[in-house]
Amino acid sequence: MRDLLRVPVGEPVDLSSYSTSRIPAGPADKAAGIEAMSGLAPRLAELQERLYAASTAGDRRRLLLILQGMDTSGKGGTVKHVIGLFNPAGCRVRAFKAPTAQERSHPFLWRINRALPVPGEIGIFDRSHYEDVLVARVRELVPHRDLGRRYGQINRFEESLADDGVTIVKVFLHLSYEEQRDRLLERLDNPEKHWKFDPGDIEERKLWPAYQQAYEIALERCSADEAPWYVVPADRKWYRNWAISTLLLEHLQALDPQYPEGDFDVAECRKRLLAG
Repeated sequence: MRDLLRVPVGEPVDLSSYSTSRIPAGPADKAAGIEAMSGLAPRLAELQERLYAASTAGDRRRLLLILQGMDTSGKGGTVKHVIGLFNPAGCRVRAFKAPTAQERSHPFLWRINRALPVPGEIGIFDRSHYEDVLVARVRELVPHRDLGRRYGQINRFEESLADDGVTIVKVFLHLSYEEQRDRLLERLDNPEKHWKFDPGDIEERKLWPAYQQAYEIALERCSADEAPWYVVPADRKWYRNWAISTLLLEHLQALDPQYPEGDFDVAECRKRLLAG
């Protein structure tokens, strides 16, 4: 999946050329997708445990999943269904909203640094530092010259994370304009989901072309070998979940963390236990 969904480094990005509903590989339908997800769970849990265990012996590696996408694209759903396959004790989930007054008083990467996973953990960002080149661009919240510098700051920041043992998996949940409308209507039609609806989302849809362009620029300027972007078709929720789970599995397998060897005499400890 990494090769199929990865954004080519150094090439222009045209999101209209990426399908929001295709199935490039994997299960062919929802039933098969749900079954495949259950099959991934044991392997993901094992690799997570090995990653955490390795950290107790000084291994600094960890994984950071960054989720970006338009409203209703499934960032929260991914956290619920995909991260639910892991032991929550080893995960660090952070949802980034509009910056607080304190956060605005610091450089834009300050709040990101404070939320990073520690060695052995799997971190999940529901939105991220990319909001500062997405919303900031569309809403013209910062001067253009400052906005341009932020792409370079992000690249240097992510490079430093990779150098420190962070495996970065950046996922753009690619949702269609029509599917977003349907999902917003579902929220309106279900009183139990009214808490998820914001009338401002209707106005935000008018900025859809500007947001698509902002994402294209971010994906183009901030794709690197050590911090690649993946475009995941998000119109089918079940496929979104399977694809991201598979991406995480492939990255964890590539890390191949190992259980550390004990620094004690196993036979002697067994003997002492049996004697007691």
